[in-house]
Amino acid sequence: MASRSYGQYCGVTTAVELIGERWALLIVRDLLVGPHRYTDLKQGLPKIPTNILASRLKELQEGGVIRRVPLPSCGLVYELTDYGRDLEPIVLALGRWGFRAMGEPGPDDIVSPDSLTMALRAAFQATAAAALPATDYELHVGEVALRVQVEGEQLRVAQLAPPAPPVGGRPPESEPDMVLASGRGIRLLISGELSPADALDQGVVQVLSGDGSLLERFVRTFHIDAG
Repeated sequence: MASRSYGQYCGVTTAVELIGERWALLIVRDLLVGPHRYTDLKQGLPKIPTNILASRLKELQEGGVIRRVPLPSCGLVYELTDYGRDLEPIVLALGRWGFRAMGEPGPDDIVSPDSLTMALRAAFQATAAAALPATDYELHVGEVALRVQVEGEQLRVAQLAPPAPPVGGRPPESEPDMVLASGRGIRLLISGELSPADALDQGVVQVLSGDGSLLERFVRTFHIDAG
């Protein structure tokens, strides 16, 4: 439990006391992607002071949100408990809500593999995807590379090297149907502010290989209304 108390007997209050401290929810976000070592968390959150990271991890453990466990070949890692994993729909809903107010990125804002993975999960339109053929994408945003497989209502996202794949996972080995590259302007495509054709014409996205017509399918599959 965080050291500060709001002095109110309320479920919302308890939730905020558990995960409302600075950086706590971003640690939860990254652990929703998979188990992480301390160094993985620090790398994904480069601006967090080490003493704050240590404090937040301790508080989240004491609150029953995360635990520290041994993982073969990786040593000790942090992972969400079942109680912590119950936060997944809440974090995804927060991501969709916050997406509408993101605006333009600041010069020092980064996109991490975990943040992009969770952004895609937040934007995933399962009902639309179920009506479309299975598709295998490879997505590059800056230095982040992801393999994104959609089959019906199922979404699988794997992080490709560099950086290394997430703990406990390996990237798929088959060739993707489309390889797509973008900067942080991919937000304009996902929000519908730019059509696929306009995004290509303006250089916001590039189709590096594969079937470029699948960009339309990508937008139908991953969409958050910015209105």
